[in-house]
This record gives sequence, C-alpha cells and structure tokens, in this order.
Amino acid sequence: MTTDSSEATSLDDRALESADQAGRGAPEASTASLEREPKPGFSPAASACEPHRAWLEQELARGRNAMTVWRDLVDRFCFEGSYESVKRFARKLRGGSAVEARVTITTEPGEEGQVDYGMGPMVRDPASNKYRRTRLFVMTLGHSRKAVWLLRFESSSETWCRLHEEAFERLGGVPRVIVLDNLREGVIKPDIYDPTLNPLYRDMLTHYGTVGVPARVRDPDRKGKVERSVGFARNSPLKNQRLESLAEAQSYLDRWCERWADTRIHGTTKRQVAAAFADEKPHLRALPCQRFCYYQHGTRTVHLDGCVEVEAAYYGVPPGWIGRKVAVQWDILNVRLLDPATGLLLREHRRKPRGWRVVHPSDLPRRVPATTSSLLARAVAAGTSIGQVCLRIHEVEGEGGIRRILGVMSLVKKHGAATVDKACRTALELGHPNYRFVKKWLEKQSLVPISLLQVDPLIRQLHEYRDAVERITNQPPPTTTPTASTTP
Repeated sequence: MTTDSSEATSLDDRALESADQAGRGAPEASTASLEREPKPGFSPAASACEPHRAWLEQELARGRNAMTVWRDLVDRFCFEGSYESVKRFARKLRGGSAVEARVTITTEPGEEGQVDYGMGPMVRDPASNKYRRTRLFVMTLGHSRKAVWLLRFESSSETWCRLHEEAFERLGGVPRVIVLDNLREGVIKPDIYDPTLNPLYRDMLTHYGTVGVPARVRDPDRKGKVERSVGFARNSPLKNQRLESLAEAQSYLDRWCERWADTRIHGTTKRQVAAAFADEKPHLRALPCQRFCYYQHGTRTVHLDGCVEVEAAYYGVPPGWIGRKVAVQWDILNVRLLDPATGLLLREHRRKPRGWRVVHPSDLPRRVPATTSSLLARAVAAGTSIGQVCLRIHEVEGEGGIRRILGVMSLVKKHGAATVDKACRTALELGHPNYRFVKKWLEKQSLVPISLLQVDPLIRQLHEYRDAVERITNQPPPTTTPTASTTP
C-alpha cells in the first residue's frame, strides 16, 4: 500500500512538471492567440438576440419576463434562437439577482387544487363603453400545475361558485381538496383552526364531492402554486393588454394557454404541463350528473306570530324561537329555516306569493301565548273600539293576525287614540273590522280639502291696487266732462 501511494505521488509530480514546462515554453503562442481573438461585438458566436437589442430593452423595461419576450420574438420576428439564449441576453441586460430559496410542496395526482383571484387586463365594459379592470380567477392543480384562467368584471358568492364549476368542467374532474385564500366570497370568518366557510360555497363544494381548506392568514406560500400561476398570467399574456370585450379577452387567454402555457416545461416538475395533466386527469373525481342548485341566504328574526319574512311572504318557525334569529335559505321552490348555531334544519316550506303566510300544523299554538295576551290587553286599554277590532282580528285570523294588530297599534301612535278609536267604531258599524279599513279611513280624514278663497283679510280690494298704480305713475285718473251738442 505504501509503495503504490508513493508511485502515484511521483507520477503526479512528473505530470505537474511537464505542465509547467509546457506553459513556460509557449508564452508567445498564448499571447498571439489572445491577439487574434475577435472582439465581442464582432464575434461570430455573438448572441442571436443582438439584432433585437432595442426591442428587447423596451419590452424588458415594461416588466415582461424572458419567456414572454422569447414567445413574442418567435411570433413577430420568426426568431429561430432558443429560449436559453433570450434568457441569458435578458439576464445580461438586467443584471443578475440572487434567487430566494422556497419550499416545494408536492401532492399526489388529483389530490389538491388551489384557487385565487388576480388582477386581469383592461377590457371595454359594454355598459359604460369604457375600459375597466377585470378580475382573473385561477384554479391550479397541485400535481401537474395545469391552470384554468377565467375573467369576470364583478364578483359575488354565486359568481365565485360558478367560476369553480366552470373550472371543474374544463378540467373534466374535481380534486379532493380546494385550497383557497380568506376572501369574503369563500370564508366568512377566518380562523387558524376552525374557519367559517360561506354556506353557499360550502354546499357547492359538498355537491361536487370536495372540501375547502382556507390557507392561514398572510401565508401565501401554502398556495404558492396558484400564486405563481396568477403572476405568470399577469406578466406573460396579460401584461399591458387592452381588449374590446370580455369574450375576446377570454378567447385570447384560452388560445395562449393552449399554445404556450400547456406546452411549456415547468421549472419545478421538469415536465410538460399537458403531459403531466394527462397523467393526473384519471385521478380526478367524476363530475356529478347535474350542476349545483343555487340559493340565497340570510338571517331573520322570528316575530311575535312565530314567522319570519322572506320577500314579503311569511313562514312559520317551531315554537320557542320568538325573538331569536334563524338562518334562512331560499330558492325558486323552497324556503329552509336553519338553526344558526348547529345548521340543523328547523322547517322547510314551499315558496309562497307576496303576502301569504304558511305555518306547519304542528307549530300552531294550543293556547294564546302570553305575548299575544299582553298585546290584546294594550289594545283594549287604548280604546273600546280599538280593543274590539283587535279582538275580532285575532278571533278570525289567529296568530296570523298579530301583524295587523301591531299595525293598528302603530296607527294609535301616529294619529292618537281618540282618532283611531273613532275609525275603529266606524269599521265595526260598517262590518269591516280590519286593519286595512282603519288605515284607509284615517288617510282620507287627514286630507285637507283645497279650495280658492274669495274673501280673506289678506286679500285687498281692487280700488287699493288702482290707487297704488296711480301713485307710482303720477297720472291723475281720467275725468269725463259733458260736451254740449251744437246744431247747425
């Protein structure tokens, strides 16, 4: 072992000595070769981007990246150079910069999709005929980086959900998890451990068999793939673009995505996006047979009659909810009343026209509630006729007449007890003891007849106006003198 190592050492020494002799023996040759080397500006190996230097400097100054510039060179100038040459040339023009290290999150095929809003291009709004900034919706699959880009002018909870549906249809399937930002359309109350999702968005995701997972507040790296996709779309095809219609902008974006975005080699996966998506698509969940049925939702307070109001119709709630708030969901067919704390269904009713009232038979009270008895006692104390009208309303309509009784009591506050009692006495005499008759009678009585006055202290006599005119003009009134008649 010792002999071999010494022999190796001697061989290395001899090689170094020969190299030194060769270097000392040919100094003139090396100097000559340096003198014969052409200048960089005239080198045959100069960059193929040199003829387009001015155009490249202009485009790079606008903030465009090297990939976009290379694609425009190919499309506009039939550029035959490679992307790497353009990237090197752009790096030389802009100068090098250190790249910050990032953590790469890997996911299984069909496991995760990330969604976010970005800033879209300027598009002419047909309503105002002016350019408006659009919103760019992006859904990116976590495994293949396949992205769907959609443009809209406005945003709402329903628009946010419909964009998801369109993206699912374009992908041909649904990922198991959707990672989103804490925007209002998707998350009502952000929380690290127990965020509150928008009920419409939550039910839409449940219909498609997926789950929404909001990212932590101020933690964009959790959904860095869609963040990068938003920046890629903003800086590449949409940079400083002005388009004439939303359909034209979407068509341009779809063509660019098919021509360039899907055929590129992704820098992280080192695979073509279209090829990676072809492998991931079979792992996506199948689309349901029909789309999600959208509804409106809100919060309502249960009134004294045990009902809540939805678009001027009234729907009954189980006993024990008077004065409390319930969550309401309604569409063109049904109205659903939910417990706001647990989300359990309290009652479901068919939609009714304006002014109608519907109560489940089991929710009808067996005896007069204490609140209703107190209200009737107040009506009797306000006036004899007022009490009789209110008792008659409750006798005929039951709990459904509570609102009309409250309407009569509101008239007492507005017109006074004596006036309303007189109106109620008239209603009882004519056989119409209801709120509408009393209200109409009071409206007619409050109207003051308008007529022209002939005599009033403020109206002066006509001769006073004549004398005033004469004083102003200083002209005496004309006098008439008799003339003698002459006979020939």
